[in-house]
Amino acid sequence: MKWNRFTIKTTTEAEDIVIAALSEAGVEGVEIEDKQPLTEEDKAQMFVDIMPETQEDDGIAYLNFYLEEDADKERILQDVREALDELKCFMDIGEASITESQTEDKDWINNWKQYFHQFYIDDILIVPSWEEIKEEDQEKMILHIDPGTAFGTGMHETTQLVIRQLKKYVAKDTELLDVGTGSGILGIVALKLGAKHVVGTDLDPCALSAVAENKASNDIKDDDFDMMIGNIIDDKEVQDRVGYEKYDIVAANILADVLVPLTPVIVGQMKQGAYYITSGILDVKERVVTEAVKAAGLTLVEVTHQGEWVSVTARKD
Repeated sequence: MKWNRFTIKTTTEAEDIVIAALSEAGVEGVEIEDKQPLTEEDKAQMFVDIMPETQEDDGIAYLNFYLEEDADKERILQDVREALDELKCFMDIGEASITESQTEDKDWINNWKQYFHQFYIDDILIVPSWEEIKEEDQEKMILHIDPGTAFGTGMHETTQLVIRQLKKYVAKDTELLDVGTGSGILGIVALKLGAKHVVGTDLDPCALSAVAENKASNDIKDDDFDMMIGNIIDDKEVQDRVGYEKYDIVAANILADVLVPLTPVIVGQMKQGAYYITSGILDVKERVVTEAVKAAGLTLVEVTHQGEWVSVTARKD
């Protein structure tokens, strides 16, 4: 599908008020391009695998919005221009020029290729579909994962922390539950390490197609990895479908604020002796999660760190 892209040149100080004006003019969704440095809080909230590169801030912001080819382009643009002219009357919004270009969905997808290349997590090699495997790597454990709309290529520290814990605790007949499955990378790693079966849950419907594609790319049988969409924290139907006291390992690479309410619920899905491997935890939230684990009656086994991120592993005794 082709899209008309419109770019407004403004200032970083004015970008919020301009976006608000665009919303009132009927523009749904704005892409911001500026050079403001990311704070540590920004990086944590983005929770992405591939952190964008930044340059010195020049005070200029470019705001992109997109219209389908059959949209009422002239009317929307007229409303946008009127909104910008009104803003100019009482504040500096910079040049406020509008330029038009055309793009397609595939441009956004292929743009990831310049950032994502094969890499190792210890002795595991992650390879995107557009790169060849070197001869010397043919015998290594290889995962074929492409960046997509669901989280989890393996580049993010939180994913790597969980993978290292899975390498310690996955056994031959492990039943694993992956809460917040994303791309399915954790379940795929577990199966390649010898796990018997994986069940994944996620809130994002995009995870269904992402997991299906990555299962196929890694020769994972459909019956070995079941995927469902829903909130296991408060949806009894999802809890029932997942099952109770049947998992040897529960993995949850989610932010700390989600792990706190998840933990007392997920204990019911775990067998006696099962391990609970969590990540997505900023170091300032480590104590919050360890206290939640203890309050749920689990035994704290190990806390590992990578950068500012933390993984907490516990056991149901």
